[in-house]
Amino acid sequence: MSARHVLAGLASAALLTVSVAVPAGAYDGRQLPDRKAHFDLQAHRGGLGMTTEESLEGFGKALRLGVSTLELDTHVTKDRRVVVNHDRQISAVKCRDTAPVTPDDPMYPYVGKYIKDLTFAQIRTLDCGYQQLPGFPEQEVVQGFRMVELKDVLNLVKRYRARQVTLNIETKVEAGAPEQTAPRGLFVRRVYEEIHRSGIENQVTIQSFDWGALKAMHELAPRWPLVALTNYDFLQVGRPGASPWLGGIDADDYGGDFVRAAATVPGVKALSPNYGFPQSGKVGDPGFRFYADRTMVREAHARGLKVIPWTCDDPATVEALMDMGVDGVITDYPNRVRQIMADRGMRLPRPYRPR
Repeated sequence: MSARHVLAGLASAALLTVSVAVPAGAYDGRQLPDRKAHFDLQAHRGGLGMTTEESLEGFGKALRLGVSTLELDTHVTKDRRVVVNHDRQISAVKCRDTAPVTPDDPMYPYVGKYIKDLTFAQIRTLDCGYQQLPGFPEQEVVQGFRMVELKDVLNLVKRYRARQVTLNIETKVEAGAPEQTAPRGLFVRRVYEEIHRSGIENQVTIQSFDWGALKAMHELAPRWPLVALTNYDFLQVGRPGASPWLGGIDADDYGGDFVRAAATVPGVKALSPNYGFPQSGKVGDPGFRFYADRTMVREAHARGLKVIPWTCDDPATVEALMDMGVDGVITDYPNRVRQIMADRGMRLPRPYRPR
């Protein structure tokens, strides 16, 4: 018997003693979700297990494969350009210096510097496709890759006419160390401006671990769907006062419950927790447990919220999450998850080609 079937059996037995009222159509934990319902297949950083992360080549490959959502990260440079990059600090594992913008540039070398302290011209000198990312042996390296702007990715989606694809854009404000990223107000405003200017803002969701940034975005764009991220530790359960990550909310006022706390943030339509503990664990591993479990799914759905955990790559673990009724998954390997969806007879996202 597979680990997935064991989990499903145990959970079903436990649910025999529970009676929960849920809205019509919501997953109640008593039966498997409708396999023809929409399942949000999100390509994490464009699918970094397949291609150099957050490259136009990677996003394009994901669109041609067929995903429902491109997940990506943003930072704001010293000259207020919005770049697509996960790390607030230039990583030597991912990027290497080539040459300074000017011969006596005091900021050179740029590797190791914070993006908020570098201009876009300085950042564009960095070769961020010089090697395969360790731990991702299937990753196609985009040789000589230069970091791109948010508007480049938005334009790519328009060029593909991928009107059914969502861009899940993270504002990576570092609430725990705010001096390491652009100020929250500036950060959020610049991301808003780029999206609004693109003409495809109806295809965008905004996610953040910094719920203060979500609140700021809601003020600028009250109709945009927001996604509350957490890795649980950021909730700071049992510690005095509110976590800096929660925009003034104290999780302890809600019993440390992620769902109840996040549901109070205006505009939040979905929750994205880490899928389990440890974050890189797999179903069946000794000591592994799910964070995004049946209870979380049931309670989120009762509030009209979706649950889309991050970042799960192991096929058996993805299947277990599917069986618990999650609404989607963020993954480094959208090709793997798409195959699982096909094998299970689930509705597949449409592939696109550039026009």
